[in-house]
Amino acid sequence: MEQTVEHGAEAGGAGMPQLDFSTFPNQIFWLIVTLVVIYFVLSRIALPRIGAVLAERAGTITNDIAAAEELKQKAVAAEAAYDKALAEARTEANRIVAEAKAAMQADLDVALKKADAQIAKKAAESEKAIGEIKAGAVQSVTEVALDTAKEIVSAFGGKADDKAVAAAVAARMKG
Repeated sequence: MEQTVEHGAEAGGAGMPQLDFSTFPNQIFWLIVTLVVIYFVLSRIALPRIGAVLAERAGTITNDIAAAEELKQKAVAAEAAYDKALAEARTEANRIVAEAKAAMQADLDVALKKADAQIAKKAAESEKAIGEIKAGAVQSVTEVALDTAKEIVSAFGGKADDKAVAAAVAARMKG
């Protein structure tokens, strides 16, 4: 048996049919037909749809940017209103604190005046009581000095004259 099997390159001729110069006009014709069909499909169907989607997206993005800008303006206005309200609240709080301090100071002044009056009254009463005690003590010391002087004079065997003893004790008490 002889080998009648032929290899692919020998069976098909010179090689790849795409590179065969005899089929070039046919290939170029179908290339142009295919490109024209692709062009018409793209230009009439695909590209308008893509353009519509892009336009819709651009519109959505523009609307979203406008809405974001509007919300930003509202946020800025809200922040300004918040800052104003905060400043007013601080001012009001400072005013309330000042009023409370003034009221407390007034109450303190009244209480101090009342306490000063009570202290002055107690001091006057104490001075009066001290004066009475001092007078009573001087009188008691004078009486004790008179009695003691009489007893001393009597102990030495003399007779004490009440007026002379009183004069001597009075002179000694004065200093």
